[in-house]
Amino acid sequence: MADSINFAVIYYSSTGNVHELATAAAQGAEKAGAEVRLRRVGELAKPEAIAAEPGWIAHRDATEHILKAHVDDLLWADAILLGTPARYGSMAGQLKHFIDEDTAVPWREGRLADKVCGAFVSGISRHAGSESALLSLYTVFSSWGGIIVPPGFTDPIQFQLGNPFGTSHASTIDFNEPDEVVLAAARYQAHRMATTAAALKAGRS
Repeated sequence: MADSINFAVIYYSSTGNVHELATAAAQGAEKAGAEVRLRRVGELAKPEAIAAEPGWIAHRDATEHILKAHVDDLLWADAILLGTPARYGSMAGQLKHFIDEDTAVPWREGRLADKVCGAFVSGISRHAGSESALLSLYTVFSSWGGIIVPPGFTDPIQFQLGNPFGTSHASTIDFNEPDEVVLAAARYQAHRMATTAAALKAGRS
């Protein structure tokens, strides 16, 4: 059990799919015994862009109670799991802004090194750049000196999902919500990260 592990799930979601994956991931980490912080990054989109999409408005209003991510959440964590929509094959600008603005100083000081790291994503189709979006986050973790722990094909759920780099949801043009297979994969990914972080922490001590 990962009862001494601090686990941060930090995400950006516009219409709610990534939020659902983040919530499932938090459940998976908690089941492993970790203390979890579920945090969202701030919105940067123009009000008129948000107003043009009813689902975006509804999700924004429904998740206002979730605390915004702060760099202290990263420093507190033994394991960091980041979630994003796939935007042109990369992470969303909102998450990139948080990383660029908030992590530069602790990165230079080496305070983000040696943490277990992973990522998950939602895209409009299975070929919407989900894997490259995940890899765009893995380059960040590499710069931090993080320990990347992907789900791989280490559990039967991964053979159903088919993405060893990280949980990925294909929403289709109708923006359908993640099904139970994808949510189970998110729980598994976070559980695997938490138990790995616990093993590393125990070994260091």
